[in-house]
Amino acid sequence: MTPLAGIHPVREALRAGQPLDRVHIAREAHGPRLEEIVALCRERKIPVRFEARAALDRIVKNLPHQGVVAFVTAQKYFSLNDFLDRDGLLVVLDGVEDPHNLGAVIRTAHAAGALGVVIPERRAAGLTETVAKAAAGALALLPVIRVTNINRALETLKESGFWIFGLDERGTQLHTEADFGARAAVVLGGEGAGLHAQVRKQCDFLLRIPMAGQIASLNVSVAAGVVLFEWRRRAGFPG
Repeated sequence: MTPLAGIHPVREALRAGQPLDRVHIAREAHGPRLEEIVALCRERKIPVRFEARAALDRIVKNLPHQGVVAFVTAQKYFSLNDFLDRDGLLVVLDGVEDPHNLGAVIRTAHAAGALGVVIPERRAAGLTETVAKAAAGALALLPVIRVTNINRALETLKESGFWIFGLDERGTQLHTEADFGARAAVVLGGEGAGLHAQVRKQCDFLLRIPMAGQIASLNVSVAAGVVLFEWRRRAGFPG
């Protein structure tokens, strides 16, 4: 992800509608131009992080930044509202932090015919050049939807008729037994931690992939492939 440093470059990028993943502002920095940047970020729903100036120095390797650093995204994000009245499957990622895994999931989701991939604003990988490379072209073809809060996003999906299927090694139902229905969301947890407790509670069903051997779980991108292509098979897609 490309950093953009300085008040004027960041402000002009915001005014021009350039896709930004997030903006970092030094806690010690103040003034009307910074207030304008914060207001533009809120208007465009771009996350703002207030950090120590030393943290910004490390990001741009001590280049002049005037207390403001933004990150340019590899692709624009979509809104969840654009998908609430559509049949199909959404892939929801609960804190996947490795950009290679995110890219691989995007590639798999596109290949399986999913509507899009949902990611949270914080504590998760965003759309970077690394993600774009790992997605092998799929990032330009599959919408990536960024939401403020995964729990609220799942509540919204439920209200729109989506069934929520969480993938968890403690699930009581095999992924091959799931009745996904016309509208479904499959939730995959992050590396190591899996699904967060509150996210798990939001799920209508907890699915597990039967495993041989002594390994309890698969890499998130591999697990996504197993479940998504089972959904595709059961949905009756050709091929």
